[in-house]
Amino acid sequence: MSNQKRRNFKIEAFKHRVEVDPKYAEKTWKVLEHAIHEIYNHNASGLSFEELYRNAYNMVLHKYGDKLYSGLVTTMTWHLREISRSIEAAQGGLFLEVLNRKWEDHNKALQMIRDILMYMDRTYVPSSSKTPVHELGLNLWRDNTVHSSNIQTRLLTTLLELVHKERMGEVINRGLMRNIIKMLMDLGSSVYQEDFEKPFLEVSATFYRVESQQFIECCDCSEYLRKAEKRLNEEMERVSHYLDIKSEMKITNVVEKEMIANHMQRLVHMENSGLVNMLVDDKYDDLGRMYNLFRRVPDGLSTIRDVMTSHLRETGKQLVTDPERLRDPVDFVQHLLDERDKHDKIISLAFNNDKTFQNALNSSFEYFINLNPRSPEFISLFVDDKLRKGLKEVSEEDVEIVLDKVMMLFRYLQEKDVFEKYYKQHLAKRLLSGKTVSDDAERSLIVKLKTECGYQFTSKLEGMFTDMKTSQDTMQGFYSSQSAEMGDSPTLAVQVLTTGSWPTPPSTACNLPAEILGVCERFRTYYLGTHTGRRLTWQTNMGTADLKVTFGKGQKHELNVSTYQMCILMLFNSADRLSYKEIEQATEIPASDLKRSLQSLACVKGKNVLRKEPMSKDIAEDDSFFFNDKFTSKFFKVKIGTVAAQKESEPEKQETRQRVEEDRKPQIEAAIVRIMKSRRVLDHNNIVTEVTKQLQLRFLPNPVVIKKRIESLIEQKKKKGVGEEEGLGKSISLILLISICSFLQLKKKEAKKK
Repeated sequence: MSNQKRRNFKIEAFKHRVEVDPKYAEKTWKVLEHAIHEIYNHNASGLSFEELYRNAYNMVLHKYGDKLYSGLVTTMTWHLREISRSIEAAQGGLFLEVLNRKWEDHNKALQMIRDILMYMDRTYVPSSSKTPVHELGLNLWRDNTVHSSNIQTRLLTTLLELVHKERMGEVINRGLMRNIIKMLMDLGSSVYQEDFEKPFLEVSATFYRVESQQFIECCDCSEYLRKAEKRLNEEMERVSHYLDIKSEMKITNVVEKEMIANHMQRLVHMENSGLVNMLVDDKYDDLGRMYNLFRRVPDGLSTIRDVMTSHLRETGKQLVTDPERLRDPVDFVQHLLDERDKHDKIISLAFNNDKTFQNALNSSFEYFINLNPRSPEFISLFVDDKLRKGLKEVSEEDVEIVLDKVMMLFRYLQEKDVFEKYYKQHLAKRLLSGKTVSDDAERSLIVKLKTECGYQFTSKLEGMFTDMKTSQDTMQGFYSSQSAEMGDSPTLAVQVLTTGSWPTPPSTACNLPAEILGVCERFRTYYLGTHTGRRLTWQTNMGTADLKVTFGKGQKHELNVSTYQMCILMLFNSADRLSYKEIEQATEIPASDLKRSLQSLACVKGKNVLRKEPMSKDIAEDDSFFFNDKFTSKFFKVKIGTVAAQKESEPEKQETRQRVEEDRKPQIEAAIVRIMKSRRVLDHNNIVTEVTKQLQLRFLPNPVVIKKRIESLIEQKKKKGVGEEEGLGKSISLILLISICSFLQLKKKEAKKK
């Protein structure tokens, strides 16, 4: 094999020249042209597409692509002009049908032609930067048919007329509309937009402008909103059936602008049917419809929110300033809760739990609740009523719901410390009288208050419960150690209250009956013997007593009375007639309390165990009192003079307010010192801002009061001497003094410059 010669192969050109028939191109094109005519004339079944493809292929191969392409343009243009004339001749409703049919025929023909000229499409067209066959066919259809002077205007008019008919309730051929619109979209987005969409939107705007004006004149708000919602849904449905999906936003914007945005103010303020009427009448469906429509336009929701806020504030203001409502604190608070529940339900069902509406509701309630300075007292009285009797036989879940609602109102209060004062008083009365419905409910509310305001807010309230438990243990120990010595002595139940935890007003000790005084002294001896370093003070104004009384004819009753009333009644064991002066001297009960006690014993019908001369509703100092032997009652146990916690008298109100103001002073001063300790130097306005920010969870301090507390701290420092170093508290005062003085000096300099 190695000796074998290698053979080299070489491909050589034909030695003779291949000549093409000079008329080849013309002949071949004639064949192809004839085929195109046949295709447009629906006679394509007899054509050999393989042969036609080969002819087109050879023309391109022999560099006759230009002739083939230009011939195609000429032939298709001629056919399309013929088609246009047939479309123009169509009458009435047949116009769109003919156009649609011819368009379908053109697409089928175009597909066959593209298959035949596929090689030209792939090679000649890209290299010569020509338009591909399919796109060329669409462009020629657009220029020769759709944009024909006699078709373009007629097409637009026909389409808009059909849309108008459908809007007026007539049934149209949606399938035909869809095909024609799709034809415009296939011809290019610019064709669809310029030839249809733009005029369609303009005509729609005019239509809805006129229609909305007609509706607003003859419909109420609810009916108008239903019509607007219906029109909006119709347009979206129209888009889904036969328009470009991109047109949805544009046409809905037109409807929203003409039917909603342009009439918002008139709708919400419409007399007898506007937003306020919907809110008052709880029209959830109409409110939800308004919310869903208005949210689609700029400033729509803010318009609803502003009107709702204005209505809420006006309604709330009337509620909290109505003298009739203020007569019953429990009813007052219940109305607040009802209003809150009502609008919570509206926001939930109609406004999609919109947070901005919830915030508007909260700000409105905070505004008008604090217009009534007695709101903290009334809320506390509401709690007192519920925890005394209002929550009997109520499930734990329902109790929690009521307490949560109370806490919601509590959060709106700017003067939470005032609520604390009243709540402490009412809680004390409930605990001492044993009238609370549930200790669990009481403790649950305290936990909620603690979570809301911190440990300091509830520390004394928790101390009250601790005292009640400790007192039970103390009484058990007392009777265990004194059981042999008690004999027939009255049964004593003592509640030992820690000074500072309980709102015990200063009381003047009255003269207790000897029988009671003896057992009280025994308890004092026992208690002080078991607890060193303590002092006991009897609060006779807060106690109660059960007395067994025998009236005429041996009729016996058990009277539940206050300690003061007990002291008065015990005097009649040794006297039949006593004057006011004699009772006052014997008991040493304060005059105001004595008159109230005598009034409840002698002047209340059905409970008058005493008689007085002269007979009158008021107690005078020259009155005389007798034991009423003729007293009768169908009950064995008779309760006298126990009045549930109700509104304070004017002097008591002023006293409570004064105590609150006094309690605020050290809190304000402490806040000032804390701020100055951390900031070192601060101008007056910023001090006021920072103090308000720190204390707003408990109360809203008055800037005038803050200024006075600043001046008080400066005066305190001046009295002690600016140069002294007396510990941390003094140095803080010194910082405060320097910063305030520098601020005042700065103000003086500015005044001089001016």
